[in-house]
Amino acid sequence: MADKEAEERTVGAHAPQMASPIPSGEHTVWADVSSLLEAACGDLQDGELIHGENFNLFSAMSALEIMDPKMDSGMICKYYSVDEAIENGAAPIPLSFDGTVDVQCTIDIMDHLLSCEATWHKGHSLAQTVFSCIYLLRPDRTSSHALLHSYCSVIRATCKAVIAVVSDARTHEEEDLFIMAYGLPLSGDGDEKCLSMLNAVEETICRQLRACKSSLPKTAELFQSNFDLEEDYCRALLCRLRFRKHFYHVLTCMRRPQGRGLELARKHIASCLLELDLIRNSSTFLSNNSFGMNKDGLEDMTTASGRQPLGFDSSLNCRLSAPTPPRAIKLLSWKKAVDYFVKLLHDLDNICSYSLDPLLEGVFRFVVQFQKTQPDLVARSLLQFLLVQDGKLYGRDPLYAVITKAAGLPESAKNHENQKNQYIVQLGQLVINLLKVLCTNSAWQRRKLGKILQDWRVIYMQMEMAFKRDFSEILSISNGENAWMKIFQHILVWVEEQTYWISTRFLVLGFELELYSPSEYCMVYWYLSVVLIKLVEKIHLRALMSNETGKRKGKKKGASSKDIGKDFRIPPAVSFLQCQICLAEGLLMMLAALRNEHMIVQSPSPFNSEYERFFQHFELLQKACIPDNITFDSYEQSTRLARISNLVTYNCFKDAQKIAKEVKSSFSNDPEKLAELRRIELVAEHNSVALNLIHKVGALDPSLKISFEFNHHPYFGTALVKRS
Repeated sequence: MADKEAEERTVGAHAPQMASPIPSGEHTVWADVSSLLEAACGDLQDGELIHGENFNLFSAMSALEIMDPKMDSGMICKYYSVDEAIENGAAPIPLSFDGTVDVQCTIDIMDHLLSCEATWHKGHSLAQTVFSCIYLLRPDRTSSHALLHSYCSVIRATCKAVIAVVSDARTHEEEDLFIMAYGLPLSGDGDEKCLSMLNAVEETICRQLRACKSSLPKTAELFQSNFDLEEDYCRALLCRLRFRKHFYHVLTCMRRPQGRGLELARKHIASCLLELDLIRNSSTFLSNNSFGMNKDGLEDMTTASGRQPLGFDSSLNCRLSAPTPPRAIKLLSWKKAVDYFVKLLHDLDNICSYSLDPLLEGVFRFVVQFQKTQPDLVARSLLQFLLVQDGKLYGRDPLYAVITKAAGLPESAKNHENQKNQYIVQLGQLVINLLKVLCTNSAWQRRKLGKILQDWRVIYMQMEMAFKRDFSEILSISNGENAWMKIFQHILVWVEEQTYWISTRFLVLGFELELYSPSEYCMVYWYLSVVLIKLVEKIHLRALMSNETGKRKGKKKGASSKDIGKDFRIPPAVSFLQCQICLAEGLLMMLAALRNEHMIVQSPSPFNSEYERFFQHFELLQKACIPDNITFDSYEQSTRLARISNLVTYNCFKDAQKIAKEVKSSFSNDPEKLAELRRIELVAEHNSVALNLIHKVGALDPSLKISFEFNHHPYFGTALVKRS
């Protein structure tokens, strides 16, 4: 059957020709095969398909279904080329011979482009969003329309700037389609002067607005035919043009090296937010003075007026979108697009207000805090660009100097001659990679953190072996006073500390991404508590070493090491983590006791055992031996004997409350840490009350139902006790 139909296709050139928008080639002629397809459809049964002799399963997976709009890009094309669309009047210039309609249509195009741009930022194809605008695809056609031409020029320049920053940051791996331009005209003639053109048009509209307010306004030449509407239309145009200008300035200022443009960028961000408020406010006027709009679906419209814009066809570039079938794209509504840009600008303002902390601990903390606002790709790319430039922190601080400072070494250590040691160079690259990973989205970040853990563990082991090999002789001769040996010791402790910090971040992100089921909370809190204890040990050890180094310089002759460490106080960072350890241990033992006493519903998985789930969640940590000698058996042994009566006697939640209360004074100038301590106190208080309630009535009331919610803290659960 396939051979017969193949023969029919070869002789199809003799069939009556149909008019096709795509011209025939030298050796090809278009033929009507509708009757052939109809005949094939009549003979085929469900599940059958026509194929050649060399057709296989791989080909079947890659096959396209003809006439399916989701797979056949030709089915959803209204026009087959930009020229055809223009010839059919899809993008007229001028937009209308009526001045009022021309201005209305221009504003509609501006608003729709805003929706397209926001949708593109969310990860959709540039070809099917912003460049679905025919006016952008033919830059030369708009030259006679100064307003539209200047706006299209700055749109192209903005897209080019956004692509550049996302591409340089390499965060586009999250959304491969984001930076693909597919040969689209990102640079039109004169686009480098887009701001000059925009300023000229803005000045013209400003003069018109002033003329409307003058004593003899009716003598002025109007933009449109209705004088009573002139002022409001001028204001609607101005806020849109000014937003474009300031947003472009924000992107260029934030890309200046070493953060030199951040202060100026903040001023432009403030101007952008002001113009967005004016744009939002203009919607009432535009919707009240528009004709042919659908008032029922105004919330989903992509223009403030509620009308469909001129000059757009998303199907024109569907063949350029990717080497796969075109995506079905639903554009963000105009209101959601405005909301998106407001949030984006607030995120960018947060970046610009950052003080460029030279301490890595402060950098990591800022990035983690910034990620809690769930910033989108553009904001995260600009943050990464700020943090990592030319292999340096902020483009100015060498990584060796940053690492020595983070390790608690004195200022003189940053100029040590061994900063080019191969392990130190590799460690610097790991720090850069970590900064980049922390700037990615939560899912991508967790996956990458799990993988780079092994790199950190390997570099630690290599440095430890080198330390033992190279300095064993020095240790026996000079009693540890060698400068390079001291630097190496400090850095070793710091590397191990960062390894446990990464592990903590990896585990915590699992809660944010909802990767753990309630039946797995117990093992997760157990692993988290073990990792946090190790992290506290390393922070404490580093603080002791730094204290010893600082005191040794000024110690009197004959003073002992015991005298040096006598006045050492526990760092607030250690006490802060001890609060979290108490909370994690309290939740761990509470969950284990509830499970052991059958007071919480355990739904066994039909697909895997508890051991298999343990391995699946912690495989990457286990491979990196974080921590050493931690297995599923050790987890089982530590939770097997947990009972509610024992937990009431030794209440970890009360310990967490006590430590949080004591350590608050150390963070009086740190609102973020104070807020975290308040959240810890809330969780500890609620869980302590729940624990006492369960102890008193749990055994007597089988209808008691216990569940855990994250309403007070993102990853420390709060027990909820109810009667069924």
